[in-house]
Amino acid sequence: MVRQPGLSVRLKLTLSYAGFLMLAGALLLVVVGVFLLRQGWLQTNESGAVRLTPGTLFVRDFAPTAAAVMVFLLVFGLLGGWVLAGRMLAPLDRITHATRTAAAGSLSHRIRLPGRRDEFRELADAFDTMLAQLEAHVAEQRRFAANASHELRTPLAISKTLIDVARADPHHDTGELVDRLHTVNTRAIDLTEALLLLSRASRGSFTREDVDLSLVAEEAAEALHLLAEKHGVTLETSGDIARTSGSPALLLQLTTNLVHNAIVHNVPEEGQEGGTVRVHTGVRPGSVVLTVENSGERLTPQLVATLTEPFRRGTERVRTDQAGVGLGLAIVKTVTEAHEGTLTLTPRAAGGLRITVELPAASGG
Repeated sequence: MVRQPGLSVRLKLTLSYAGFLMLAGALLLVVVGVFLLRQGWLQTNESGAVRLTPGTLFVRDFAPTAAAVMVFLLVFGLLGGWVLAGRMLAPLDRITHATRTAAAGSLSHRIRLPGRRDEFRELADAFDTMLAQLEAHVAEQRRFAANASHELRTPLAISKTLIDVARADPHHDTGELVDRLHTVNTRAIDLTEALLLLSRASRGSFTREDVDLSLVAEEAAEALHLLAEKHGVTLETSGDIARTSGSPALLLQLTTNLVHNAIVHNVPEEGQEGGTVRVHTGVRPGSVVLTVENSGERLTPQLVATLTEPFRRGTERVRTDQAGVGLGLAIVKTVTEAHEGTLTLTPRAAGGLRITVELPAASGG
């Protein structure tokens, strides 16, 4: 926005201080004059002329002194107001400098204004907090963009290599080439769709509706029933009606991702033939809860804390037969945050993982 040049805040405050001081001095002189008049020190004759009484002489001699005092008050008010305004507005200079530094692209600078709490220091602290959040967000976005570029480049590079091999060897088995290209292309499509879903969820651009998490859990379990049978995993759903407000499609994707991960990253517990996945919905005061729990290998809390990072694949955690795109739990985290909920990952003592999604309960639900 282009603005016309104007007076600085410091100059405005200086003029305000000086003007207020002059007004106070003028009112004081008026009060003194009225007091002298009421005491009879200023007397007039029958023609209305002022007689030179001692009071009149006092006032006549006092007037130049009063004028000199007013001039002194003006100069003192301007100088004092300039100094005081500068001291009061000094924190704004640091805040302005930090703002310009951030606008230039550097988010690591902090104001760190010392002193007791007041309006300026609250503003500086709020600005420091905002800068810290922006720095973390930008770093996360840069890391995500770098990972996404790498992940998208991989299937393209593989496709190019396959095509180059086929061109160099005309007698190469085209059936095998088509199958491998289909696999690579499918992976690229899955990754692209996951990125689009992640972007949509992070923007929060969805219409909120009343959603029953118990029905969503049942739908996800039904859709993944055959996958669970293929992996020899027992899939159990239970719980109460849990109504929240949000996007049915995104919440279904969240639940599907959790159940899918619980199935494919699963190993039987000791003494059991197959693994288990338990999906439970419940109600808490002011919130509803979706819990997905699976058997598996023992996980450390340090490893569990990294599972929601983008492109952190399950193959790095447990199995090697499910490549995935590395965005399953990252999408779960983003969808949860977009619905103002909390996501908790807890390693089970017997092995495996317990994931809890807590969302605000629907109003009136």
